[in-house]
Amino acid sequence: MSEDEIVAEFRAAEALLEGHFILSSGLHSPLYLQCARVLMDPSRASRLASALVRTLPLEIKSKIEMIVSPAMGGVIVGHEVGRSMGLEAIFLERPTGTFELRRGFRLKPGQKVLLVEDVVTTGLSSREAMKTVAAAGAEVIAAAALVDRSNGGSDLGVPFFPLIRLTVPTYEADALPPELSAIPAEKPGSRKAPVPSVVEGA
Repeated sequence: MSEDEIVAEFRAAEALLEGHFILSSGLHSPLYLQCARVLMDPSRASRLASALVRTLPLEIKSKIEMIVSPAMGGVIVGHEVGRSMGLEAIFLERPTGTFELRRGFRLKPGQKVLLVEDVVTTGLSSREAMKTVAAAGAEVIAAAALVDRSNGGSDLGVPFFPLIRLTVPTYEADALPPELSAIPAEKPGSRKAPVPSVVEGA
């Protein structure tokens, strides 16, 4: 799939939003990608996951034994990547704030893992997930995501293969451009939190 075709999939799903958004990282942005809307169509999810698998070099793809994704965002795309590769896919949860294996999921010592996310912004959740995989004795040998919106800022410590890289401007809450601060902020992600006023504490 070309970059234009990938973006068209997001637009067709009404998943590329414009406004004033607070990302899960706490940064503010005029653009938001709601991957859940893209993935709610099984056919579209399958197409995008298959395209993502095609970005993996053969020497890496041939070594992968398990797909692991952080919940919630990575669950569907991880499952579809697993389907495309003929591999099992499991996910990590953090009921107490730290990623862990639950629901009877296990990793074998030395097992080679592909970590799959929907969107990577700072890479923090990916690195936390990788620590959990390592603690279980397995090894993340590569990471993949539908979208890299880190603007080149994410270093996962392993080869990283995003389907598309989007340059999305982000701002700290106290450094918003006037056109953004004039718009009420929304937090559309899955991890709900109170939306702070941009003048809070002033």
